[in-house]
Amino acid sequence: MESREKALKYHDDHRGKIQIVSKVPVRNQDDLSLAYTPGVAEPCREIHRDPTLVNRYTNRANTVAIITDGSAVLGLGDIGPAAGLPVMEGKSILFKMFGGVDAFPLCVDTHDPEKIVELARLLEPSFGGVNLEDVAAPRAFEIEAGLKRELSIPVFNDDQHGTAVVVGAALLNALRYTRKRIDEVRIVFNGAGAAAIATTRLLLELGAKDVSLVDRAGLLYEGREGDMNPYKADIARVTNLERRQGDLPRALQGADVFIGVSVAGALTMEMARGMNPDSIVFALANPVPEIWPVHALESGARVVGTGRSDFPNQINNVLGFPGIFRGALDVGATDINQAMRVAAARALAGLIPEDQLRDDYIIPNPMDRRVAPVVAAAVAEAANISGVATGDVSPEWVGKHCRTLVDEILGTEEKILEGDI
Repeated sequence: MESREKALKYHDDHRGKIQIVSKVPVRNQDDLSLAYTPGVAEPCREIHRDPTLVNRYTNRANTVAIITDGSAVLGLGDIGPAAGLPVMEGKSILFKMFGGVDAFPLCVDTHDPEKIVELARLLEPSFGGVNLEDVAAPRAFEIEAGLKRELSIPVFNDDQHGTAVVVGAALLNALRYTRKRIDEVRIVFNGAGAAAIATTRLLLELGAKDVSLVDRAGLLYEGREGDMNPYKADIARVTNLERRQGDLPRALQGADVFIGVSVAGALTMEMARGMNPDSIVFALANPVPEIWPVHALESGARVVGTGRSDFPNQINNVLGFPGIFRGALDVGATDINQAMRVAAARALAGLIPEDQLRDDYIIPNPMDRRVAPVVAAAVAEAANISGVATGDVSPEWVGKHCRTLVDEILGTEEKILEGDI
């Protein structure tokens, strides 16, 4: 069966991919009385007396709202909220399967940032966190800032910060493998949107010194006129400090690292040949990368990563967001800050010992079940240190909790496959 027909049949057969399942049985009148009336009145009274108890007596502290306007879905673009729902259901599965987090799609029929922020504010009593997903830049920056300003729960834009964490981890290991230092290499981004800017900021935090971004108008630099916005202007102040000008081929002359968050075919073999020996190429456009791995390797690259599962070194956000949210939720974090994202990137990179690094293995496989617990523990520790945690649990407990949740989910999945459920 062709992949298109197979995918359509899969979704049609199941009528979507998620459902709500009860955590408790309702087998008799006593169960009903505890789950609903009259027993439910008791936790209601306690929460009314002390609103913080909502996280003790309900599932709120384990729930995340996945909010999208459907304006920048995968490689599909602005397809609208309804057409984006299958992607958000898939995201919900990944939250649950890899981090034990209950995440719900909220596909909203507006592009108005103020309305989206207001929606999230009104829904805050029901959710422990917000994952902003597939919203086009620069609107995504405005919405994220508004959410962080209005909400007291953690907010995370996965397209920006999830990408940043996984790219950061992959780059740390690629540099270890090629014996290069992050503070000595020249890094060039093709693309200057939300993902590129967020990743740039994380790499600077990890120690990068020479980072440049290229958009349709060429290299960004402080003072450039034309095709600028406040977000590009801000990042231009801390990148390309030599104020180099020119297009992507010129920017790549003597560069060590190419990171593509742009469009298919943007990097030619001739451009790649202009980079330094043992270069690193992350071609992340999906489904077709900026350059095919075989062409990048033929052009002198030592390490190549893509967003695709059919090539080595898949740079996949599922390596980040389930563990990041697990850690944030477990310590009652009020924010997911840069310190927590840096900790996640370092923890993810550290899962591969130096003696196991290879040109085709610089990032864990997305199905590696070690990832989320390690990332969750690191995020929890960083939340505690940076002062955004409100709970009193240790990073060790968080890691163990994540492993327990994931093991339970895997056990249930096996029973389903075996027909026991």
